[in-house]
Amino acid sequence: MINHVVDSLHFDLSYIVAKYSSGKRSTAQSHTRVPSMSDIIFDYVPAEDLSAALELERAGFTPEEAGTETTFRYSYAIPINQTNLLMNFRFRQSHAPQLFLGAYQSGTESRTLIGYVCATQSPESSLTHDTMTKHVPDSSSVCIHSVCVAPSYRSKGVGLALLKEYFVRLERARSEGTATWERVLLIAHDDLVPFYEKAGFENAGKSSVVHGSLPWFEMRRILTSPLKSTTESPVQMLQGDQQIPPGVLEALQRRRDVPSSRLLSDFPNGLSEVLVPESEAVGTSVNKFDLLCPRADCGSLILKKGVGKWVERASVQIEPTGNLPNPHLPILPSPPETAQWWLITPSPMAFENIGFTRPVQPLAESGRRIKLLTCAECDLGPLGWSEESGSEFWLACSRVGYRA
Repeated sequence: MINHVVDSLHFDLSYIVAKYSSGKRSTAQSHTRVPSMSDIIFDYVPAEDLSAALELERAGFTPEEAGTETTFRYSYAIPINQTNLLMNFRFRQSHAPQLFLGAYQSGTESRTLIGYVCATQSPESSLTHDTMTKHVPDSSSVCIHSVCVAPSYRSKGVGLALLKEYFVRLERARSEGTATWERVLLIAHDDLVPFYEKAGFENAGKSSVVHGSLPWFEMRRILTSPLKSTTESPVQMLQGDQQIPPGVLEALQRRRDVPSSRLLSDFPNGLSEVLVPESEAVGTSVNKFDLLCPRADCGSLILKKGVGKWVERASVQIEPTGNLPNPHLPILPSPPETAQWWLITPSPMAFENIGFTRPVQPLAESGRRIKLLTCAECDLGPLGWSEESGSEFWLACSRVGYRA
C-alpha cells in the first residue's frame, strides 16, 4: 500500500462532492425494466467498468458537473497545472479500490452497473478543500466523492441499499483490523440532507467549503464496529483452541450500550407526539423519532426517523394461531376495528434491521398470505406484517419503541 500523500488530478469541487444524481439528463436507461432488489448485487468496481460509471455520471449530471472520459482514465496523479487538480475515477479505483463500490443488476450471462459510490481517505475529521484534493492511505476518514444511480433506478431504494452495504463493508474491515477508518464524511446541499440522514448520516452543520452560491452541509457517520484488538481476551476462548465464531463477540459487545426508548403509551398526548409532517407530501405524517425494538434489553434500531408514513387502517390478526400474547407487546384491536400503523415502502431495504417469518395465514381482505415482521436482533414479534412478495410493510405504532 502507498504510504504517502497522493495529490489528485485537477481539483473541481462541483464534480467531486457527493451529490445523489437528480436526473437532469435522460438516457435510454430510463426505459429499462427495474427488477426487484433480489436482482441487485454489490461488488467493487473493476477498472473495466469505469466507462460504464462515466456514463452514469453523464446521465445524472449536467455537462459542467460531469467528468470527461479523459479525466476518468488517468492512472496517475499528473497535475494539469499547479493550482487546479482533478480527482478522477481511475485514480480512485487504482488507489482506493475498497472504497469504490458498485450496484449491479444481475443477469443470466452478465451484469450491468446501475450505481456506484466512491471515496478516498484523509486524516482530518472534517471536510475542507484540502482534504478533498488528497488521498492519504491508512488514515481515519473516508471522504465520499460521488454517489450516483442510473435514472431508471432512482426512488427504488437502490441508493439507500448501496450506502448501507458500503457501511457494512467498512465496518467489517474495521472490526477485522484490516482498515483504520473511523468515520465517513461528505458534503451536500440542503435538499439532499434528508436522503443522507435516511442512509444513516448525521448533519454536522454548515461546511466551511465554499463553492457556488448555495451553502454546503457536512454529513457525518461514525463507524461503530470496534477495531480488532491485537491481544486476545479470555472471553474469546471457550476450551482449548475452540473459539467463539467470527462476529458473535462483536454482536455481544454492541448490545452493551442499549439505547433508551419510550413506548407509545409513555407519551402523555399519545400518537400526536410521535408524528411530524412529511416535507414533500401535504397531509402526510411520518415518524418523528427513530423506531427501536421495544424490548428493554435489546433496543435494536429498526427504522430511521422520517421513513415510515402514518396510516390509520383496519387492524390485522397477526398473532400466530394458538399462541399466547407476548407480554412485551400490547394487544392490537380485533378486526375490523382500526389500528395505527407505520407504512414502509417500497422494499425491506428501507429498514435498518427487520426480520421476517415464513408465510402464515392469508390476509382476509386480499386472500394473500402474509409474513410477520420481527426484530432482527432478538426475534421479538410480531411487530407488524407484509403480504407475501408485496412492497408495503406495516409496523404497529404501539409495538415499537421511540428514541425520543
